[in-house]
Amino acid sequence: MSASVPGDYVIRSIRADEWPAVKELRLRALRDPVADLAYLETYDDAAARPDAFWQERAAGGAEGASGARQIVAEGPGGLWLGTLTVLMEEAGTTDWAGFPVERRQGHVVGVFVRSEWRGSGLTKALFDAGLEWARANGVTRMRLIVHPDNGRAQGAYRKAGFAPSGRTVPLVGGPGDHEVEYVLER
Repeated sequence: MSASVPGDYVIRSIRADEWPAVKELRLRALRDPVADLAYLETYDDAAARPDAFWQERAAGGAEGASGARQIVAEGPGGLWLGTLTVLMEEAGTTDWAGFPVERRQGHVVGVFVRSEWRGSGLTKALFDAGLEWARANGVTRMRLIVHPDNGRAQGAYRKAGFAPSGRTVPLVGGPGDHEVEYVLER
């Protein structure tokens, strides 16, 4: 089936017992040519993690979990074509970068679509499902962080309705290392 034909995939939440597929797709994402711009971990670090890590990660984002939801696009034969995860950030807490969270919001992380499916509308479908889950859980603000040199990702995020908020997030690694926050307000 052609990647450009809608309906070649099903968008759904993962199940906790699918941790091997979670691991496989994450490792594939970390081998992407722009992985150094897109993710805050390396392939070697992720590959060295024990199965217990992947089991916990899958359980934390699986159907029925309240603090996060991992969404996948499942194609013919059960192949996972893409994924994203929405983490819930609660008002009154501090986010991973040390910024205060002013209201309950969803934070999109771990976005990845297999190269042969990019440009097919799949990324937007994943975002739509993530937004639907977050809104059903009372979120009116969604955000994500993207490297300023990752133009491909920025384009996909804009197509999904996100726009730069004007906030930059410093990254560990040296002066000038930062990412840009994109937001989608309801």
